[in-house]
Amino acid sequence: MKHTLSVLVENKPGVLMRITSLFARRGFNIDSLAVGPTERHDVSRITIRVDCETSPLEQIEKQMHKLVNVLRVSELVPGESIERELVLMKVSAPPAKRAELMALGEVFGARVVDLGPDSIVFELTGPPEDVDSFEELVRPHGLQELVRTGRIGLGRAHRPNRNRPRQHVLA
Repeated sequence: MKHTLSVLVENKPGVLMRITSLFARRGFNIDSLAVGPTERHDVSRITIRVDCETSPLEQIEKQMHKLVNVLRVSELVPGESIERELVLMKVSAPPAKRAELMALGEVFGARVVDLGPDSIVFELTGPPEDVDSFEELVRPHGLQELVRTGRIGLGRAHRPNRNRPRQHVLA
């Protein structure tokens, strides 16, 4: 089962390595990893997507809390959080296929950020499922290059009290 964790940490060297090492030591592959600043200059947010059962995940969360620089760990529960991803895709686009590809991009809200003689570079930001769908539809046209940022997310602004994401606060 896939889980997305949002981890607030002190913005200090070595924190990311210590957190990812917890997953590596247990043999869990991280599917997606994104790190960036938050509204506070001294705090960063690490968003981790991992495929594991709930029980081992809870163990990892408890061990993350033992790390000095970890401030908070929350699971981003589907339906109670908003998740996004950014992708850049270079797709083969001979003149006869350009209109079709550009129309497909419009349906998904993808922007054309570069246009060459035989290819188009699309930029798309959206739910990971939309990014996956767009990739699947342009792949038959000739997907030349692709880069994805990794998943980021936040809990919704308003969520019901029931089924709240697990959240542990330290500090």
